[in-house]
Amino acid sequence: MSCWLFKEEPDHYGFEHLQMDGVVEWEGVKNNLALKNLRCVKAGDEILYYHTGDQKSIVGLALCVEASVKNGSPSVRIRAVRKLRRPVALSTVKSSGLFNDSPLVRNPRLSVMPVDELLRDYVFRIESAVSGKAGKD
Repeated sequence: MSCWLFKEEPDHYGFEHLQMDGVVEWEGVKNNLALKNLRCVKAGDEILYYHTGDQKSIVGLALCVEASVKNGSPSVRIRAVRKLRRPVALSTVKSSGLFNDSPLVRNPRLSVMPVDELLRDYVFRIESAVSGKAGKD
């Protein structure tokens, strides 16, 4: 099982929309690298849901329930698993200094990207940290 990060503008399709809609097809990806990444997403893979714009935070966890290719383009269906107890801000990820080589830090405009185990575990650790300790290692 792999982990991915999908970005979306919260005013366009926030995590709350995904929670209400159930299973949805992830579409609208145009960037070639993002499309290449989307082709690698498999059923069962975890997805960190990231709000762009003013929020710049990982806000939820989703799951890929189906992945295929339709008319030569990747087709991925996802569903919300849960909203994070506490959003994990991009500034927190950057300030850790651990993820300077991560696509999240290096290529901030990329809408679909792989997430390594270190970043995944860091997000869940920060999310569950006691209030006042978030972002500290």
